[in-house]
Amino acid sequence: MTTLLETIELETAKNPTAAVIWMHGLGADGNDFVPIVNELDLAGAPGIRFVFPHAPMRPVTINNGYVMRAWYDVSFGDLEGRSRKADEKGVRESQAQIGELIEREIERGIAADKIVLAGFSQGGAVALQTGLRHPEKLAGVMALSTYLPLAESFAQEAAPANARTSVFMAHGTHDPVVPYAMGSGSRDLLARSGYAVEWHEYPMQHSVCMEEVADISRWLVRVLG
Repeated sequence: MTTLLETIELETAKNPTAAVIWMHGLGADGNDFVPIVNELDLAGAPGIRFVFPHAPMRPVTINNGYVMRAWYDVSFGDLEGRSRKADEKGVRESQAQIGELIEREIERGIAADKIVLAGFSQGGAVALQTGLRHPEKLAGVMALSTYLPLAESFAQEAAPANARTSVFMAHGTHDPVVPYAMGSGSRDLLARSGYAVEWHEYPMQHSVCMEEVADISRWLVRVLG
C-alpha cells in the first residue's frame, strides 16, 4: 500500500453521489483545474465531488532532469528527440495511486459507476491507463490533449468491465507538446478496439478552450446524470 496522494476537493452539493478524479499535466499541480469547476454547466447532474490530486515530485528527463510534479518520467524516444517515451514504471505507479483514490471514493459511498477519471496531458494519459484497465465499471474517462500510454500492452490488460465505458477525448489541432497525431492515433486504436470514443478537436495549442468546457459539461451531465 502506497501513501495516498494529497488532493484538493470541491463538492457541488452536500453528500455528493458522483465523483470526478481529475489529474493535472506535467509540472502543474492539483490547483490547475480547480477554477474550471465554476465554469462547468452541471445543471441536471447529481452532486459531484471533484478530486484534484497532486502528482509526486520526480526528475523529468526531457526537462534536463529537473524535479517537478509528474505522473511519470518522459524521455526522448529517438536520438534526434523528435518523439517522447513514457516511463512504464512511473505510469504503473501512478495507475496504482489513482486506483487507491477510486477505492477511497467507493469507501465514502460513491458507486464505481458514478466515478469519472479525467486528466490533461500527462494526467489524461494516466486517466486512460487507469480507467480502461480498472476491474470495476466506471462512469467514464475524460482525456484532454493526451494519448494512450503503454499501447503495446493495452489489448492484454484492458478490463472487460470498462469495454463499453464512455471515453471523451479532446485535442488541439496545433498542439506542439502532445502532437495532434498522437491523440488521434490513440483515438483510432481505441475505436478499433470497440470503445465508444467521443472525439472533439479545436483550433488551439496545448490548452483548454471555452468551447471545450461546454462540451465537457454536456458529457459529464450525460455520463453522471
